[in-house]
Amino acid sequence: MKKSLIWLPALALAFLTFQCAQEAPKSDGKPEEATASKLVERGEYLVTISGCEDCHSPKKMTDRGPIPDPELRLSGHPAKLPIPAITDKSMTAPGNWVLFNSMTTVAVGPWGITYSANLTPDPTGIGEWSFAQFKKALTEGKAKGLDGGRMMLPPMPWVNYVNMKEEDMKAIFAYLKSLPPVSNLVPAPVAAPMQ
Repeated sequence: MKKSLIWLPALALAFLTFQCAQEAPKSDGKPEEATASKLVERGEYLVTISGCEDCHSPKKMTDRGPIPDPELRLSGHPAKLPIPAITDKSMTAPGNWVLFNSMTTVAVGPWGITYSANLTPDPTGIGEWSFAQFKKALTEGKAKGLDGGRMMLPPMPWVNYVNMKEEDMKAIFAYLKSLPPVSNLVPAPVAAPMQ
């Protein structure tokens, strides 16, 4: 009888441990929603300090200069906004200049014309992208994160992100996916004429 009584406390402890493990919160001790919220918050911080809005957000002119338009945040170059003609040939000659429009959403250089991409979760932006595509775009410079696609063009500094930690990429991706979608099909880049 004594031997069977010795096993009762051990059996009770094992049962309680099993029950607690079943009801325990996520391994980080936070509810899933709070963890997702922290990920988005971290992504916003990274996007802000990385200067993504410098090129990817259309600007509004203020008395302090251009500022990102909060309604069009990270939506890329406005598709319906034409760029003015460049009439000075010395400015477009290979190696002479790199020019930006007043919103810094268009860059012209020896490679041709680059329009900043829509990074919002709309289908015209990154709405249908997987994280794997996003990672490939940032670390390999592949447009739209596709293996057979063209390389991203300047001024996109993708080479700066090659060694970015995956958790930071996931945070940025989560933040971009949390933005309000903006329908804006950005024009394709224009290659420079062969010299």
